[in-house]
Amino acid sequence: AAWWPAEHTLLVADAHIGKAVSFRRLGVPVPEATTVGNLDALDALLAAYDARRIVFLGDLLHSRQARDAATLDAFAAWREQRRELELVLVRGNHDDRAGDPPPSWGVSCVDEPFTLPAAPQLALCHHPEPRQGVYVLAGHLHPCTTVGRGIDRLRLPCFHFGARVGVLPAFGAFTGMHPIERTPADRVFVVADNAVHELP
Repeated sequence: AAWWPAEHTLLVADAHIGKAVSFRRLGVPVPEATTVGNLDALDALLAAYDARRIVFLGDLLHSRQARDAATLDAFAAWREQRRELELVLVRGNHDDRAGDPPPSWGVSCVDEPFTLPAAPQLALCHHPEPRQGVYVLAGHLHPCTTVGRGIDRLRLPCFHFGARVGVLPAFGAFTGMHPIERTPADRVFVVADNAVHELP
């Protein structure tokens, strides 16, 4: 996630709530309790920062199959304890298929680009596509990069900032990763052991 202090806002990309249950409904054996893990991770961020708003940069729900009673109830219970928190979803490609969250969740759903009045030069999107006159922050790609060599290599999620578009790593506990293509001018920050490190 990214923390925007001036706006008391957390930016979260690609939570993919309910992805594991979607796979299990198709007969694929995958881990359980990923929704609870995602909500615990959100709680850790809320405990660490004075957040008054979370903007989800697309793909909040993974699919229509994610609308399992246990998944919906877990998020609803989490939300009920945090009614003062503003939640905004910038619709992504998975949201198109899953549909908007239940109205009881109190999530404002908007199409991209989404801007806040205090920073009209920053476009919050799901798809990492350049837009005229703004800097785009997006998700969708689940970016990662490799550090180390030989058998000591690690694939790590990363923040990837180009000249006109920045891409956040996937937040969800059960998501894949896609290697980035970096240019010399890009800035890349890897996530490892709950810390963020800029790569040279």
